[in-house]
Amino acid sequence: MANPHAPYLDGCTDILSELDDKYVLSLRLNRPKAHNALRTQLLHELAQTLGKASRDERVRCVVLTGGEKVFAAGADITEMADKTPVDVLNDPRADHWAAIRAFNKPLIGAVNGFCLGGGNELAMYCDILIAGKNAQFGQPEINLGIIPGAGGTQRLTQMIGKSKAMRMVLAAQFMSAEDAEKAGLVAEVCEPELTYDKAYALACVIASKPPVAARLAKESVLKASDALLNEGLSFERKAFGTLFATEDKAEGVSAFMEKRKPVFKGR
Repeated sequence: MANPHAPYLDGCTDILSELDDKYVLSLRLNRPKAHNALRTQLLHELAQTLGKASRDERVRCVVLTGGEKVFAAGADITEMADKTPVDVLNDPRADHWAAIRAFNKPLIGAVNGFCLGGGNELAMYCDILIAGKNAQFGQPEINLGIIPGAGGTQRLTQMIGKSKAMRMVLAAQFMSAEDAEKAGLVAEVCEPELTYDKAYALACVIASKPPVAARLAKESVLKASDALLNEGLSFERKAFGTLFATEDKAEGVSAFMEKRKPVFKGR
């Protein structure tokens, strides 16, 4: 994706955007020095951009990518360091995630490199994922004394099954692009330099279909997996917030920022 001369939504710095004449909106996460860590500003910009796109007849399909080397390496840990359970309860990030989830048009993800934690949760909000061979998927939040808080425990289990999801969440083990394709998390694997092009080509095909039918088709497919999702997401969010009161969370975050091995005490 070329850097756009006229961004789709003014004022964005964490998201690069480009809308073309094929009704495809391309979005790129734009925090390369932070490995596209999902700080609050980035999530806000993404939610605002998708909100505008949902109402824009010029947009029929969206491609979301992080670039050729990394999709998103997780949440911005510096923002989480001093949060309390009350802070989590009042965190605007929950509203941003809800707005992203509510996007009503086809969303294609192009994933290269690390796709971890919040990055993996964001990827799972996409309707179809195209991954480069260098992609690695994971939910390593347990290493910080917390759990996934934006749907990771729920969507991952639905998409790849309980046993594989447990291994990723409990052991913080990563999944390769090839294994992700076999498990059903990814639709196609290709050379990393082709990931965006493959996703864009698919987006063009989808954008050529009748747009109302495409939106209702997306909603219909999601209904198959959303029956118990809301209840699970509610429990996950409460559990996520509870862990911010533990000493282990403070130790996990401190160890990460100090680049040392954490010592967990179960408190």
